[in-house]
Amino acid sequence: MKKIIILITSIFLTFTQAMAQNNNLENTLYIDLKDGRVEIQMLPDIAPKHVERIKTLAKQKFYDGIVFHRVITGFMAQTGDPTGTGRGGSNLPDLPAEFNSEPHTRGAVSMARAQNPNSANSQFFIVTDDSTFLDNQYTVWGRVTKGMEFVDKIKKGSGGNGEVTNPDKMIKVRVATDLK
Repeated sequence: MKKIIILITSIFLTFTQAMAQNNNLENTLYIDLKDGRVEIQMLPDIAPKHVERIKTLAKQKFYDGIVFHRVITGFMAQTGDPTGTGRGGSNLPDLPAEFNSEPHTRGAVSMARAQNPNSANSQFFIVTDDSTFLDNQYTVWGRVTKGMEFVDKIKKGSGGNGEVTNPDKMIKVRVATDLK
């Protein structure tokens, strides 16, 4: 009887670990840059609609080849606009804000938007230096867990607004489970 309980417990723990690993991979985003891979842990518990949007666009390969059109030293690197101008987005409707308590510290990944808080669509930015003045004004949906050194190498903008001439791009963007 004791052996059966140990066996059942072992099977249960293995199953639980497998489910947790799969859930973790379902909420992991890989962005391949010229210098290496950036791994982002998405945060569906605090920004479910934004995470779902990022996953949808990644699965559609929407982000592949899109440039970092705005990169400001000591602040952030912004991407996600298929026109490369900072004024474009996907064909999907804009998202309602999901402001949360996750801070805009180095490695935070947050949605870009226009003046309307409910105007986020496909553009996002990766915070390169703590920028907590953005807290509760933009939706943080993820956090870089590996590869910030590659984000730091993204070509910086030369203009006052951070616009980049001949910008770096996201080579490939995938949800981890789509790489299996």
